[in-house]
Formats: sequence, C-alpha cells, structure tokens
Amino acid sequence: MDAVGAPDALAGGAAGHERLAELIPLALGTLAAGGTERDGAAPAGGPAAVAAALSGARPLVPAEGVGAERALAELGTLFAAGSVDPAEPWCAAHLHCPPLAVAVAADVVAGALNPSMDSWDQAPVATELEREFVTEMARLCYPDEPAPDAVVTTGGTESNLLGLLLARERNPAVRPVCGASAHHSVARAAWLLGLPAPVVVDCDDQRIRPAALETALGTALDGAPAVVVATAGTTDTGEIDPLPEVARICRRHNARLHVDAAYGGLALCSPSLRSRLDGLGEADSIALDLHKFGWQPISAGLFVSRVASDLDALTVRAEYLNSEDDTEAGLPDVLGRSLRTSRRPDVFRMAVTMRALGVRGMGAMVEQCCRTAAEVAGLIDADPGLTLWGSPKLSTVLFRPAVADDITVPAANALVARIRRTLLEAGTAVVGRATIGGRIWLKLTFLHPHATAADYSGLLGEILAVARAEMTPPAARAASAEGAVTS
Repeated sequence: MDAVGAPDALAGGAAGHERLAELIPLALGTLAAGGTERDGAAPAGGPAAVAAALSGARPLVPAEGVGAERALAELGTLFAAGSVDPAEPWCAAHLHCPPLAVAVAADVVAGALNPSMDSWDQAPVATELEREFVTEMARLCYPDEPAPDAVVTTGGTESNLLGLLLARERNPAVRPVCGASAHHSVARAAWLLGLPAPVVVDCDDQRIRPAALETALGTALDGAPAVVVATAGTTDTGEIDPLPEVARICRRHNARLHVDAAYGGLALCSPSLRSRLDGLGEADSIALDLHKFGWQPISAGLFVSRVASDLDALTVRAEYLNSEDDTEAGLPDVLGRSLRTSRRPDVFRMAVTMRALGVRGMGAMVEQCCRTAAEVAGLIDADPGLTLWGSPKLSTVLFRPAVADDITVPAANALVARIRRTLLEAGTAVVGRATIGGRIWLKLTFLHPHATAADYSGLLGEILAVARAEMTPPAARAASAEGAVTS
C-alpha cells in the first residue's frame, strides 16, 4: 500500500484524493509562477532560449528520484514558463483554444480513475456516458434523421480518415475529391488507406466552386464512385464551402459526402450562426472538434454518421475485450467504437462542459468569438497602414501591413514572415500565417471567448511598429540606435 506523501502514491483508491489534494495546489502554483516568469503570450528568446531553460532540470530520467514535490515544482514551473498560453488574447495564431476550467477539472477526475475505453469492464459508467453523449451530439448535427450516431476521435485528422475509410468500405474503388482549401489530413488519409490522391477542385475565395465540382464528378471521374470532402471552416480563412450546392451535386452523381466541420461545426449551437451551416445535414458524415469551438483540452473530436449502421465497419473482435459470450450476455462492445484500442475517456470532460453550459451557452461563446473577429476586421479595414484580406466567415482574420502591397511579392512575403517571427521571438504575440495566391498574410484566429476587439488594438499597433522597423534601411536603423544611446 502506498504511503500518503510518497512519490509512488496512487491517485485513486481510498486515499488517492488526499494525495491529489496535496499535489494539485502545488501544480496550480507552478502555473502562476511560470506564467509570471513568461509574462506574455509566449516565452521570449525563441527555440534556443527555451532549450537552454531545460538545462537546469536535467537529467529528466535520474538514477535516483528527486521526489514528487520537487519534480512537480521544477518541471511544472518550467513548463508553464516555456509554453504559449492560448488564454492570452495575443496568442491567436492557430485553432488552439484556451480550455475552460470546468473541462480541465473534469480531466482531473477522469485521469485519477483512468478508465480505458476499450472494454466495458474497464469503463462501466464512461461507456454509458459516451453512448448517451455521442447520441445527443449526433442529433444536434442530424435533427431530422431517425438514427444518427457518432464516435469519439482525436480530432479532425482522425475523423477525416474515418470519413474516407467508411466510403472505401462501401466501395473499394472510391475516389476522394476535395477543394483546394481542404485540410491536409484529407490527402494523408487517402495515402494511409491506399486510395488514389484526391482530385482537387478549384475554389473561389477558398470555397469549392460548384461548377468545378460538377465537372470533376461528371467528366474527370466519368462516373467512378467518389467521396467528396467539403469543409465548414477552412484552416487558413474559416471559409465554408457552399454545402447545399455541394450536397445536390453529390446526390446527382451518387457520390458520398463527408464534411470536415472540425472548425465551424459548433456554430450549430448558435441561432444566429446556424444558417451558415445550411446543408450540413445532407452529408453522410461530419467531423467535429470540441478542442476548437468547444474549449476542451486536446483532444476532443467526434465523427458523426448520418446512418448509425455505417459505423458497423469499425467492428473488430478481440476475445479478451469483447468475447461473443460476453456481448451475448449483455456487456456492451466498446472496441468497435474507435480505430484505437486503449483510449482516454475524453467524452467525460466534453459531457461535463456541455451539461454545464448547455447548447445556448456554447453558442453564445461561439458568437462572441465571431463578433470579435468581425470587429477586429473592421479596425484593420479602417487603418490605412493595414490591408484586410476579406470579411471573416467565422473567427479567422487575415491581414498584412499595407506597405507589403507596394513592394515585390517575394519582398512582401519575406517582410510578413519576419514580422511574425519577430513577435514570436520577443514573446510579444503568437500570430499565424496563411499563404493565399502566393502571398503570405498574417492570421489571427479568435477562440478566446471573453476577449473583445479592444484587446487586439494594441497588437495591431505592435505589428505596424515592427513593419516600420523592418522597412527602415539598416544604416538608418543603426544611426537611430546610436542616437538613442548618445541621448
């Protein structure tokens, strides 16, 4: 039996919560100490500085342990100081959300009990909770279907793989088709499954061009079976493919339709945004991520199927996990609910969060992020020093300094890339990038549910200041620095 206070004490059992009560406050203290040390959205100094900070904690695998308190205090502070913090508004490069406190707290409960979602006897209540939660989420996506279903995934990449896998199981000769703005995981999934490389359809403003899709299915594939992957929230711009038209074209050509709604899917929770996803219910399957809009710790994905029986393709038998006599006796078969065997009960924190907020509460947070994006886009559009790429469809805004419009494309691209790296290496901000039509743009992805446009006006000023410094000739820059020292 583990002694309370020992480094090998367990998290579960009769006394596990007591040991956690000692260690969790220490862990929370490292978040505060590390965050103070970092003092911003990202650690300053770039890769070399972060690597150097680790030197004091070596060796990580010592012959003799240093004890739980010391190990947690040292590495916890180091981890917090050397991480980017998506809860800082100026950390807005990626679809990387700040998780809700309720979700992280739920993760502690799940982590302590450590259910493994590959057999009922390892996860009794987690199995039942997952079944109910995914059924309710499937109905959110397919309110008019009699029997939709869903499985938990690690995110859009795994969900897109499942979308192509189920299409292949229906017809091994299926050909993937996607827009030029589709997520890179679509091509990777085709490769993993031994399918031909996707037929790539031209886009207008990052959205599938219906006429091009019609040509691809009717002429390029000449009637061959196809699975079309449309997108509801592209990574670069947040654009949404014209789903009603895409669905009609797919029906005309008997093509299967999978929609990658990993980014935009939770707009279903918002009465004011839901119409942007019109046509989603016509898809055969949908990818959702709750670690984007949903504010979950990574990972938290769902693959939703319009017809529950399509998921039968995932059925697999392993006697020690789902023997026939056990399933005949009524023990649920969990193994066929994922491509993975051992997997965490990610559903628990998703269910806790959705129960805490409800659909309306979740929708309100999605609306806030999209409203912030629209307002920041307005600030950019009104600033003569900045150029806006286009109005945001969700919560992604692309822009760049206007000076980039007056120089050659290679010089402009180099300038924009340097601005991003300068802000990152200083620890000032984490800003993304996107290349559209051969031109690099700065990208802000708004997933902070409590931030407002006012939180970003200073960042726009920082970007303009860096752009001016980058455009100043080196000789003038040196003279300016010398004058500053002299004065």
